[in-house]
Amino acid sequence: MSAGRILVVDDEPQIRRVMRMSLTGEGYEVEDARSGDEALEKLRGRRYDLMILDMNLPGTGGLEVCRQARESSDLAILMLTVRNTEQDKVQALDAGADDFITKPFGMPELLARIRAALRRMPLSPEAGPQRLKLESVEVDFQSRKLIAHGKEVRLTPKEFDLLRYLVAHPNKALSHRELLQSVWGPDYGEQVEYLRVFIKQLRRKLEPQPDKPRYILTEPWVGYRFHLPE
Repeated sequence: MSAGRILVVDDEPQIRRVMRMSLTGEGYEVEDARSGDEALEKLRGRRYDLMILDMNLPGTGGLEVCRQARESSDLAILMLTVRNTEQDKVQALDAGADDFITKPFGMPELLARIRAALRRMPLSPEAGPQRLKLESVEVDFQSRKLIAHGKEVRLTPKEFDLLRYLVAHPNKALSHRELLQSVWGPDYGEQVEYLRVFIKQLRRKLEPQPDKPRYILTEPWVGYRFHLPE
């Protein structure tokens, strides 16, 4: 059994070769692409569980590939960046990536990031409501669909899992650490910038007025709270 199908997108042959060998050895089914255009062509022709995507591709860059992939796919996306700056991180997450890793990196770190990106919260009766109705917004957690103002809105896998965790604990202040470790996994907890970006995206897709949120509220110095009207 394959651990998952991964598309590696990087213009450096050595990186593609090392990743293919290492990931195949871990049980993943691996394909690669040397450019953004080639990656988009492969995404149109086959389904992948995760894409490892270099941000600084020549031609069609990694951010644009990420945005286009997000329009039609809910695969997990792990972005590779050269600079460990907050701007790069925000750009990657804002484009729809689930996570990022800075070059150079070790294989144990990459494997941990892959596991976190592929991690899905189990859907169980204890995980909260199966459906959520908020005025003109309806969320079906079973089918992982969000309908806003009569139109389906696409959520990334992590956006959906974050929303589900918030909804499963209504009207309760949830700390940054709890949200990160529950949605991304136990190796996370300090990446507050993750939550800022993901909460911003959720508000943009869910709230009638994202700059004046009514449902996803900030708890100063703590984290966030989902306000569920009675």
